[in-house]
Amino acid sequence: MGPSSIAAINRLPTGQQREIYCRLIPDQLIDQFNIHPSYQDGEGNDLLIIDAPVDSYSVEMSLFHQHGFPDPLLYGHMTDTANGQIHVLLYIINDPNAPRFNVDRLPDGSSTKYGTQDRNLAAEEAAMKAGLLPGQIRQGLRLLSNARLTFEDFIKSLEHNIYFVEPLYYHNAIIFERYGLNYQSGRKRMEWINDRFSDGGDLVSLLDNSAFRLPEAAKSIRLRSWAIHDGILGEPFTEVTMYKIIDKPAGLITAPGISW
Repeated sequence: MGPSSIAAINRLPTGQQREIYCRLIPDQLIDQFNIHPSYQDGEGNDLLIIDAPVDSYSVEMSLFHQHGFPDPLLYGHMTDTANGQIHVLLYIINDPNAPRFNVDRLPDGSSTKYGTQDRNLAAEEAAMKAGLLPGQIRQGLRLLSNARLTFEDFIKSLEHNIYFVEPLYYHNAIIFERYGLNYQSGRKRMEWINDRFSDGGDLVSLLDNSAFRLPEAAKSIRLRSWAIHDGILGEPFTEVTMYKIIDKPAGLITAPGISW
């Protein structure tokens, strides 16, 4: 039997470790950007950076389309749960040809942790007006559906039939719902948020047409997420954890009838 956890993969020799983690990369991404099977460019520069210390229970992986580019095509951060299941902390796909919005850094260059610790308000407002979501530095590549299938194949290759996800923002949780995930914790919180944005809900009156609190947010997942990111709940969006049983979609909808 092969390794069944991040910790077990990390204990393997580098070549075997790399081969297993490469299973996380969607073929469509490789084809679209003509990435060589070695994940190196023509000058021998490595385009795939894997940070998986031998004594660690987590892994961070970044795939670039060209050496020296500031942002990866694909970034993933995963860890083991206490009982050896896979828990996704962050998963990002960027379009390197799309405009960049510096929501991840302040004007002095310091990190905002994707807006979760500090906020570059000017960059965030520009990103929102361009149609992006909270935390996005560039438009995505619309490969999430394919990436999910690739990821679930990876999970199955480790002999698991379940994985866990930490939605960083409100819209992430809604997207995960649509891909069949269930709530380990936070379902009532999601329903509570929907009720507060619905007709007669207390958040509607707080949509005062300021930068991140547009009246249209009551009926828009994307704009709700911006308002929540702006603090309209009066508290951070936290304590939501989701899981997926492979091939058994949960079919949950916590914001019925609300468009993107």
